[in-house]
Amino acid sequence: QLQLVESGGGLVQAGGSLRLSCAASGSIFSINNMGWYRQAPGKQRELVAGITNGGSTNYADSVKGRFTISRDNAKNTLYLKMTSLKPEDTAVYYCNAGLYSDLGSALMDYWGKGTLVTVSS
Repeated sequence: QLQLVESGGGLVQAGGSLRLSCAASGSIFSINNMGWYRQAPGKQRELVAGITNGGSTNYADSVKGRFTISRDNAKNTLYLKMTSLKPEDTAVYYCNAGLYSDLGSALMDYWGKGTLVTVSS
């Protein structure tokens, strides 16, 4: 069964850093685009950063220059390096990926269960 599992969340002081990881497991043929989203209490889920299978990246304006998204295709793992964290970065962070389970299969959209990041002031 294909699944995405996030790790690396936690409590950090403002100005600190964290690195999130998202490991894809199961019967994976290939991974298409991947991304990190976040949802703060009372707010809608929003895109934080995305990365294509070719390595092109995009970021939300609120995190540009502070967050870096990367992926290790050999390990089927996505990363998010977060620096200069602010209290407004507090949210549950979700991993998202488009996965092919087999050659010729349909592209399926998968989500992790999320990891909580709390930034104290």
